[in-house]
Amino acid sequence: MIERTLFNADHEAFRESFRRFIDKEIAPYHEAWEEQGHVAREVWNKAGKNGFLCMTMPQEYGGSGADKLYSVVQIEELNARGFTGIGFTLHNELVAPYILRYGTEAQKLKFLPRLASGEMVGAIAMSEPAAGSDLQGIKSTAIKQADGSYLLNGSKTFITNGWHAALVIVVAKTNPSAGAKGTSLLLVERGMDGFACGKRLKKLGLKAQDTSELFFDNVRVPADNLLGGETLENRGFACLMEQLPWERLGIAISAVAAAQAAIDSTIAYVMERKAFGQAVAAFQNTRFTLAELQTEVQVARVFVDKCCELYLQEKLDTATASMAKYWCSDLQCKVMDECLQLHGGYGYMWEYPIARAYADARVQRIYGGTNEIMKEVIGRAMGLGEKAH
Repeated sequence: MIERTLFNADHEAFRESFRRFIDKEIAPYHEAWEEQGHVAREVWNKAGKNGFLCMTMPQEYGGSGADKLYSVVQIEELNARGFTGIGFTLHNELVAPYILRYGTEAQKLKFLPRLASGEMVGAIAMSEPAAGSDLQGIKSTAIKQADGSYLLNGSKTFITNGWHAALVIVVAKTNPSAGAKGTSLLLVERGMDGFACGKRLKKLGLKAQDTSELFFDNVRVPADNLLGGETLENRGFACLMEQLPWERLGIAISAVAAAQAAIDSTIAYVMERKAFGQAVAAFQNTRFTLAELQTEVQVARVFVDKCCELYLQEKLDTATASMAKYWCSDLQCKVMDECLQLHGGYGYMWEYPIARAYADARVQRIYGGTNEIMKEVIGRAMGLGEKAH
């Protein structure tokens, strides 16, 4: 195996600390959280108290000023252990960075320390019943009123952390006639009149992750809650596009970690499991299958580590991040399918981790932009877009 050079001793010390947190505060409860459809609210407070929320935020806003590799470590550890119900990644890597990057100073001071402490859980509401990967097709509107506030109407679906969220970044049209150029981002707080959380959605996988519908019925959002203030009115779509490379790289990081964990657990299983008088590992098909999967995951890990380096250097472009997201999530699903097959009938039983990993993997090819959209982005970067017609 190729030695990884991405992390230093401090990153690895953080990894060990986070593993201990997982062992104490997540591992004993995750199965019960899968049954109830959401994690316990207390785990957010405990994570905040231990410094595991918003680590990369500056200290003046409640964070630790850590580099993004600490985020990579956290993503890897949660996904390697199969604890997909924990919504820290979206909270830490999307919600807080949007506020840090685009928010006014008042917005940063108001929200970031509360996100870092776990007092607030954050979500971002993009997808709608009729608009998923095509964000330009959203129908939610936020019409400016005479007093400067915005009247928000619409609905969102598939919202991660939606059940617990006290702060939601809502993507809405502030100028509905202007298409993507009329999109803004609003900071909607739980308790605002007309803001309601709908039912928790029952999913194929990610069963402990609270994924909800959100409804906005004449929600009056103060002018102070327009992300970035007036300067970013109608510029929300550009903000979304700027943040996509890290979101998509995060999916690739999680895919590789989960795939490697599946290979490792399958190796342990086939060494113990007997068939026709010998260990399943003794069959050539088993050895060749696992050898092929390990080779592909090794290739993916080297590529993803390089993408992480590029991101730290502010050189990761959207097309390359899209390559990582599409390739690694496709590979993750392939690995889970092959590893489940090597488990035989037991692989189909929910009590076996491979069954959960198989179910959890499938959405990776959908969210963050479907893999078909990823290929479209890559093709256009190659000069194969609309101008080719």
